[in-house]
Amino acid sequence: MTALVVLIIVVLLFLFLVTLLAKTVRIVPQARAGIVERFGKYKQTLPAGLNIVVPFIDKVRYLIDLREQVVSFPPQPVITEDNLVVSIDTVIYFQVTDPIAATYEIANYIQAVEQLTMTTLRNIVGGMDLEQTLTSREEINHGLRGVLDEATGKWGIRVNRVEIKGIDPPPSIKDAMEKQMRADRDKRALILSAEGQRQSAILTAEGNKQSAILNAEGDRESQILRAQADRESQILRAQGEGQAIQTVFQAIHDGQPDQSLLAYQYLQMMPKIAEGDANKVWIVPSEITKALEGLGSTVTELAGIPKDLPGPKRRVDMGPSEPVVPRTGGDGAVDRDVDTEVSKANEAVQAAIREAESAARPGASTPAAPAPAADVPPPPSGDPSPGEPPAGG
Repeated sequence: MTALVVLIIVVLLFLFLVTLLAKTVRIVPQARAGIVERFGKYKQTLPAGLNIVVPFIDKVRYLIDLREQVVSFPPQPVITEDNLVVSIDTVIYFQVTDPIAATYEIANYIQAVEQLTMTTLRNIVGGMDLEQTLTSREEINHGLRGVLDEATGKWGIRVNRVEIKGIDPPPSIKDAMEKQMRADRDKRALILSAEGQRQSAILTAEGNKQSAILNAEGDRESQILRAQADRESQILRAQGEGQAIQTVFQAIHDGQPDQSLLAYQYLQMMPKIAEGDANKVWIVPSEITKALEGLGSTVTELAGIPKDLPGPKRRVDMGPSEPVVPRTGGDGAVDRDVDTEVSKANEAVQAAIREAESAARPGASTPAAPAPAADVPPPPSGDPSPGEPPAGG
């Protein structure tokens, strides 16, 4: 019986020592502070680590967290200046700097910060309309932080940052804003489409203008080139006809035609006359030679061709054997040398015709040979002299 009592006493003493040790030694975690009270009055603040207190007299009443804390408050209805109710939810970043003030200056500093945030937020947003509220987040954050930091300083709390998570206008306002945004986007789309059509019309008009100008210039150039080609062809044709007339006249002048030549030409034309459909029967008389001779004499006399050409034989300058193509300058002006050459050749032909007519008149004396023009070159050494007939004549 005595041994049992002794064992119970030993156990009770062990438990008392353990309890006494637990009440004496207090371990405070890192970044926390312990508020010690003695008989209900503040005694000291325990730092992080191992601390010794008086058991059953000192008591660690609060363990304050010194780290930065983040508190998110639920959405709060706020009325704007234009009498629209919006829901705003905020996030507060704060830190306890004075554990004693946070413990004894206010009962619940988190709730105090929440209520202070709500009242300050309503005060700030109440002076803004909906458009400013939606676009002035930084201004609202700055105002909240200034008011909260000033009010919570005596509570041993420092507000580091205030953020607005969201601003939700009423559903009707959301619908109106969506319609407005849709209308604005439609307006910008129509403006861009109109600008695109305008640019397209301008570019099309400019293209048509350039095309019309180029077509007109092309028509003008083609007409100018066609006119120049027609003019040059007419000039070449006139030169060719002039050369042909000069050649025929020279051949007649050199050949000294008589009645025999005319009769030969008549005989050559008879088959062509007989080719007609109405000419079925032809009678050739036996005196064809005399008839032809008389016909040739009559035709010769009628045409003014003399039987015998008195006077010296003179060759007419034929001019260049190749036709002269007018040279056109860059401005379209034709070289004046071509006109000069053509006029000189025409003067030579007219002079030769006048000489032949004067020689064919009966009783007319042989006219003096006209002075050669300045542009007619002298006959070459191989040609006969003016007083001698040509070889083979």
